[in-house]
Amino acid sequence: MPAYHPPTEEMLALLEEVLQAGPALAALPPLSPDGAEGDPLPLLRDVLEEAGRFAAGVLAPLNRSGDEEGCRLENGVVRVPQGFTEAYAAFVAGGWGGLSQAPEWGGQGLPRAAQILLDEMMASANFSFGLFPGLTRGAVEAIERHASEDLKARYLPKLVSGEWCGAMALTEPQAGTDLGLLRTRAEPQPDGSLRVTGGKIFITAGDHEMAENIVHLVLARLPDAPPGVRGISLVLVPKYLPDAEGRPGARNAMSVGALERKMGIHASPTCVMNYDGATGWLVGAPHRGLAAMFTMMNAERLFVGIQGLGIAEAAYQGAVAYARERRQGRAAGEKGEAAQPILVHPDVKRMLLTIRAFTGAGRALALWVALRMEEAARHPDPAARAEAEGHVALLTPVIKAAFTDLGFEAAVLGQQVLGGHGYVREWGMEQLVRDARIAQIYEGTNGVQAMDLAGRKLSVEDGALPARFFALVRAEIEAAGGTLGAEAYTAPLAAALKRLEAATARLTRRAAANPAETGAAASDYLRLFALVALGWMWARMALAALRAGGAATPRHRAWLDVARFFMARLLPQSVALDLALAEGAAPLLALPEEAY
Repeated sequence: MPAYHPPTEEMLALLEEVLQAGPALAALPPLSPDGAEGDPLPLLRDVLEEAGRFAAGVLAPLNRSGDEEGCRLENGVVRVPQGFTEAYAAFVAGGWGGLSQAPEWGGQGLPRAAQILLDEMMASANFSFGLFPGLTRGAVEAIERHASEDLKARYLPKLVSGEWCGAMALTEPQAGTDLGLLRTRAEPQPDGSLRVTGGKIFITAGDHEMAENIVHLVLARLPDAPPGVRGISLVLVPKYLPDAEGRPGARNAMSVGALERKMGIHASPTCVMNYDGATGWLVGAPHRGLAAMFTMMNAERLFVGIQGLGIAEAAYQGAVAYARERRQGRAAGEKGEAAQPILVHPDVKRMLLTIRAFTGAGRALALWVALRMEEAARHPDPAARAEAEGHVALLTPVIKAAFTDLGFEAAVLGQQVLGGHGYVREWGMEQLVRDARIAQIYEGTNGVQAMDLAGRKLSVEDGALPARFFALVRAEIEAAGGTLGAEAYTAPLAAALKRLEAATARLTRRAAANPAETGAAASDYLRLFALVALGWMWARMALAALRAGGAATPRHRAWLDVARFFMARLLPQSVALDLALAEGAAPLLALPEEAY
């Protein structure tokens, strides 16, 4: 696989030129009283360049070796591949774990855009490695929002620094998506702690020796728990019980029963965890654990979506490098004996442009959501905070599902560019395909995300949540009317937006009469929504390029060309999706179950 080159200049150009992130962030109050004010982009440039060096220089060289060596369980101890422990120590020493975390707990308080871009670079360079800090950050968010002050003070500084890691323990053999079926028990003790007993499966980074301690957030039932999801509590269960000084003390009554044998992410241990009367403490209110865990789950869903983006960037870099060097055939209409690079062939360009059309707009959309997260947390106006929070909630399932679907598709396209060489190990593309596949499954399968969008988010505030988003897109289209050349980009987007709005109204109307309509439409509806959201970002990028005028750079010209490809070759998929959605649930429900 060719060396990974972090796209930091592209990232910064999106922040500065397309999203105007500098003024937007500077207008918000700092995270802490002594926080820096003013344009943060110069600092972000330094941070992202250093993050790129870490990803390319430390993580990327371990990607293939980590995949080949994998993790192993030896006498109850989980061993990670060679080099991972040292890489994680460098990650902690560099302060990367607390990049966007609150200064109150030792974090650096940088904008979430920095965190999202670091996550992308780690996913491109070493998908498995990124899972360790990614899960820790989700645990931090859940503890910070829901735990007692004592638990926060005891656990957050170590988790934020990365000295301790986090893990989430939800799934049981009989309870996957349907968490109401879980059986793990939590019995109250006289000292206020809980004794947790049960087993969990598919626990990513559930155990390893890279960190001093691992803090599990475990879903369990108290003795008086009502049935179903209303009876679930969230319990903090550390691998080592902290002593009086807060250092890891006695080993808790928890162990690894096995490591899952997986298709990909071999360098990340996926554990079967046994809790045999392990000591833990309640996080949040009794029987309200699922609401608390959703804080972590939503953070992880955004993180997983960015993993899909990172995989697509790595696939693009590997495929385009191969296409420049591999000589096969000649361009159409050309004569001669000498073979030319396969980049001259239209179908190779189609595959590369398809990947790039996702990575360009996907990165912009992720950063737009990151800026909304800053507004939701820091804007002085409660109404503005609520509106920004609504945008984040609406886009979370879209980013998780669409980005991981498109990331996997990008990896497969990259593999196809390489032909037979994409199927063998030495070029690295087959590892991207294997690693990317899990992102469509964990943190809620993409079908679950689609149901969240179509079944929950569309009905929030009687439809006001999607309506506000559609209004943003429409306002941008209308504002571009005076820009010369803009119509080539805004007209296709306006047509697709009209289809999405009509599909939304139709689905809402049908679902009110027949709930099965939601499930039948959900996945196609999410893809349609994602196409419009990505098209919006390409329109914004094209407008930024057009406004550059005579000062346009090669990057601006590339934005225009890729935007044109997206509008002409990918956005028309919205027509087919709308036609399919118009047919409703009947074609899916016609075949009786006994005939399957």
